[in-house]
Amino acid sequence: MKILNIGSLNIDKTYSVKRFVQPKETIQALKYEEFCGGKGLNQSVALARAGAEVYHAGAVGADGALLVNMLENSGVHTDHLLKTAGASGHAVIQIDESGQNNIIICGGANRELTKEYIDSVLGHFGPEDLLLLQNETSNVGYAIGKAKEKGMTVALNPSPADDAIKSFPLSLVDYFIINELEGRELAGIESEEPEKIMAALLEKFPGAHFVLTLGENGAYYFDGGKKAFHDIFRVKAVDTTGAGDTFCGYFIAGLSKGLDVETILAQASAASAISVGRKGAAPGIPTMAEVKEFLERN
Repeated sequence: MKILNIGSLNIDKTYSVKRFVQPKETIQALKYEEFCGGKGLNQSVALARAGAEVYHAGAVGADGALLVNMLENSGVHTDHLLKTAGASGHAVIQIDESGQNNIIICGGANRELTKEYIDSVLGHFGPEDLLLLQNETSNVGYAIGKAKEKGMTVALNPSPADDAIKSFPLSLVDYFIINELEGRELAGIESEEPEKIMAALLEKFPGAHFVLTLGENGAYYFDGGKKAFHDIFRVKAVDTTGAGDTFCGYFIAGLSKGLDVETILAQASAASAISVGRKGAAPGIPTMAEVKEFLERN
């Protein structure tokens, strides 16, 4: 199975701070660093490092050489990348002393994916392949519909959760990879109880498969006939940026290899735990060899 990820590519402008800046306040950053990021890039890197055959489609600007290099050095196929004359997408990230983050993203080249471009990329893939999407690029809903016309499996990580998602043909999605907030938004309920979120999602999308990540409370896989859970591995957090993308990439990679859900959840949870102990989103994503070694120790 080939995996096509039509996803974002961002330059992460990262500021280490004692605490997050408050309204009307100016604070001094402890350190400034730049990393490769974007949910799409992070997930492609995770897929490749997990051993999947992954092709990344998306757009970079004139400043995007480091993003392309990160993909290629991680083993991602970049044949379908679009290069534009403008600026690449970027993110402004604060990371506090506990390793928590908050993020502002600017779409840049990520918003320049046209329907014609998506059609041209999908022409290289077919029914045996999987399309992975997030919500940081343009024409996501169009890509879902066209991929299903070709018989592809569609996986969606609907992040960031916004009103645009309501216009997507979500009934066509085969796999949703979501956190608690996204789960409540999709389910249309206010409850924070995982069982209620899961029940509402299954009622709304009865044919779909779901992964619901709950931060420090672990992660569930569920569909109409099966439910599995895996707790988190307790590690010291250095930078949580990209932890969810790492989990997503490893989960999809496991699907492409035909692994059982319990094994996939364990590997994805381990990969995510390793990533939060490292600086940077994409640079912090472990290889499968590191994940297997971690699981042997834990």
